[in-house]
Amino acid sequence: MEEESSTQVSAKEPRNIQPTANSQRPAHQSHVRRGPTTQSINFVPTITESTAEEIESEFEINENDAQEKVEAALFVAGRYLTLQELLVLTDINPITLKSILYNLEKKYSQGALRVIRRKESYKMDIAEKHHYLINKLATGSSEFTKAEKETLAIIAYKQPVKQSVVIKIRGNKSYDHIKKFRNLGLVQAKREGHTLILNLSEEFYEYFNVSKKKSVEQ
Repeated sequence: MEEESSTQVSAKEPRNIQPTANSQRPAHQSHVRRGPTTQSINFVPTITESTAEEIESEFEINENDAQEKVEAALFVAGRYLTLQELLVLTDINPITLKSILYNLEKKYSQGALRVIRRKESYKMDIAEKHHYLINKLATGSSEFTKAEKETLAIIAYKQPVKQSVVIKIRGNKSYDHIKKFRNLGLVQAKREGHTLILNLSEEFYEYFNVSKKKSVEQ
């Protein structure tokens, strides 16, 4: 009996459990892995004044190169170039190209040269007060013979005019003249019956630097 009582008492006594490493760890650290500590260091490059000047200088060089490309394209073309044509020729992104064209308009707002905008097209030309020089050069140009100039003058004076009328006035050689003018884009032709109706094109006025009004008056 005494043995049974002794056994029951010992069963009710709390077990003396030794704390383990896990049981001593705070709950919020239960999932923290222990190991060699690593520290992440972000290296921020330092831009010195000389570095900033080099970057700015490089940017200015690239911008100047791009502007020179656009100037060269306008100068060589001698006609209106659309934005799309300039993009293809210069390989400059559209935003930069528009900025350059705006700057060129300002740059050439005075002096002998001008950058002229017509809708979304641009052209480099001389100032209007110097147009008389171009007209003199065009008149004396060997690009057109005297006979061709006379044929072109008839078309300009009588437009719209039938080709048959021009042939009657200028003779059969004017067939070749008219063909040349059409190939150059100076004259437009629209078929009417067995003949053509001839008119001056926009290129004619740009080529000779005259306005439509002046051409009609002359």
